[in-house]
Amino acid sequence: MIRTGLLLAAGASRRFGPQDKLLAPLRGQPLVAHAAQAMRSTDLDHRIAVIANPDLTPWLEGFRIILIAQGQQSDSLRAGLQAAGIPDRLLIVLGDMPDITAAHLSRIIATTTDDLPACSHDGRSPLPPACFPRQSLGALETLTADQGAARLLRQLPPAQYITAPTLLRDIDHPEDL
Repeated sequence: MIRTGLLLAAGASRRFGPQDKLLAPLRGQPLVAHAAQAMRSTDLDHRIAVIANPDLTPWLEGFRIILIAQGQQSDSLRAGLQAAGIPDRLLIVLGDMPDITAAHLSRIIATTTDDLPACSHDGRSPLPPACFPRQSLGALETLTADQGAARLLRQLPPAQYITAPTLLRDIDHPEDL
C-alpha cells in the first residue's frame, strides 16, 4: 500500500498580515516546521509540499517541493494531486496547524478504508488533516476556487472522524500564535 503525505502550504495568509504566516516563529521554529515534523514522523512512503514561497524550503527536508504561484486553495490541492499520482492513501495536512502529531496522523490513515476517507473532528465539524483512499481522489480533483475538501468530509459517517479538538488549532491571525 502506497501512502503519500501532502502538505498544503501555499496560501496567501491574507488574514495574518503582510508577513508569510508559515515563517512566523512558534516554539522556536517557523510555523510550517511543526506540521512538517509531524509528517516526517508518520509512516509515509512519499511526502510532498506544495508551496508558493521558496523561503519555506529549508524547513521541508524530506519533502518533494512543488512551487506554485499563490492562488486559490483548490490550485494548491490540484498541484499536489498531480504530483502525488495515484497512491492508495493520500494524507492531506495544512501547514498552519502546528499542534498535530504523528500519532493523530497515523490514526487518520488507519481509519481510512478502501471506500471511505477519514478526517479530524473538533467536536463540531470535520477538518483536516484528512486521508483519502485512491477511489476518492477523483472527487478532490473537482474542487474549484477557494473550496477545500470540507464538503466531502461532512458526508462521512461518524466512525470516520478522529476527534482531537486540542490538536486542531490553525493559525489565521498573529494573535493565534
